[in-house]
Amino acid sequence: MRGETVKVVRYTPTGETDPGGSPVTKVDIESVGNVLVSPGAMSNATDSLRPDGVTVAFTCLFPRSYEFRSLRGAGVRIDGHEYKVIGDPRPLGGGMKPTAWNLTVEVTDTKG
Repeated sequence: MRGETVKVVRYTPTGETDPGGSPVTKVDIESVGNVLVSPGAMSNATDSLRPDGVTVAFTCLFPRSYEFRSLRGAGVRIDGHEYKVIGDPRPLGGGMKPTAWNLTVEVTDTKG
């Protein structure tokens, strides 16, 4: 099994503001290969809606080779469309290595 390449987009405040008073952010884009992308949540269909109203658009499984950094507030670009990461996912630890993927990242559509 082989995944696709997605882009992780992180927005970091610079501490500066633009002339209109809005905060200025630095954009960091990282390509990640071999990510398995599945539509919706990977659990029961009733769980695809979160209590706070967030709908899971895709579940992305990142490979063990991905050098983990927090994904809180990040976006994931899939086929040119950016989705917002839900929460702050963490890699599966404990030495278990049943597959080549150990980080499950749920993303939501931020359009509209």
